[in-house]
Amino acid sequence: MPRLGASTRITLALAVAAAVAVAASSAASATRATTLNGAGSSLIAPAVAVWAPAYAKAAGVEINYSAVGSGAGIAAITAKTVDFGASDAPLSDSQASACGDCVQIPWALSATVPTYNIPGLHSGQLKLDGPTLANIFLGNITNWNAPAIKKLNPGVALPNLAITTVHRSDGSGDTYAFTNYLSKVSPTWASKVGFSTAVSWPGGVGGAKNAGVAAVIASTPGSIGYISVAYVIQNHLDWTKMKNAAGNYVLASAPDIEAAAATVKSVPTNNQLSIVDPPKSATKAWPLSTFTYVIVHTSSPQATDLRHFIFWALGPKAQKMINNSFLVFAPIPKVVLVAAEKTLNKVHS
Repeated sequence: MPRLGASTRITLALAVAAAVAVAASSAASATRATTLNGAGSSLIAPAVAVWAPAYAKAAGVEINYSAVGSGAGIAAITAKTVDFGASDAPLSDSQASACGDCVQIPWALSATVPTYNIPGLHSGQLKLDGPTLANIFLGNITNWNAPAIKKLNPGVALPNLAITTVHRSDGSGDTYAFTNYLSKVSPTWASKVGFSTAVSWPGGVGGAKNAGVAAVIASTPGSIGYISVAYVIQNHLDWTKMKNAAGNYVLASAPDIEAAAATVKSVPTNNQLSIVDPPKSATKAWPLSTFTYVIVHTSSPQATDLRHFIFWALGPKAQKMINNSFLVFAPIPKVVLVAAEKTLNKVHS
């Protein structure tokens, strides 16, 4: 909206300018979006559920979000059936090409967590390292009292119980983070399975979205899977301590996630970031930490409202809303915030 400078002289020209400004403001208000529609990542869904009512109150714009999974979210924004998509996995080269003028903006920081259902064992009582976790999902370790697991857990009463692995059946950013991590810590996993939002699993049971995987784990004694940390807490599930590259066993707390993100010193122009298996120097880092992205077209009829909403979500107040023990989103490093806001400036009508 045009701003009128201070003046001590009231002239006809100024009156006309004021009238034009009022008319322009009214027209802009009339064409502003009252709703922004998004779809994608189930990891970010708990954050959006907190943001949406706060943003509606602050800006008068409703946020409708469907947690259909990162893969479906990328497809939706590519087809322009939503105003924004969301993914915990950065766009692949082919996805970026198909999406045309899309940009990806990191707007939250959280973690993927190995989660188990072992009778008698609670959160933090089971310790795993990357190679052992990979061998479990490769089907090389099939029982909870296997020597490799017992070696990592001296003094822990591990049951003679078959292992059931649980994975996402839909395209998922959590799958991307999980398989990216396993590819880094296990050459066998890297060569046989690799990493993506969807892979050919060596075995196990599938569940749709974080909620579906959580439900399978909760109902299956002996199971282990991976879900976003907020869903672990919401579903009262148990989670592992993981051995990081520094040799320390850590839990997926906000400070440990933040420690992984602190290893980011620069951001590439496409904002693609990977912070799984951070270096030994990150002594407290959770090894399956991940950024999650909002994806928008740079040319959009809702550009003004999208820029406003995303800028608001990146702000300290909105980030603080989701930085708590129930949601476990960590603060975004300044270098990533600067890159995110720079990219956001490319979005236009």
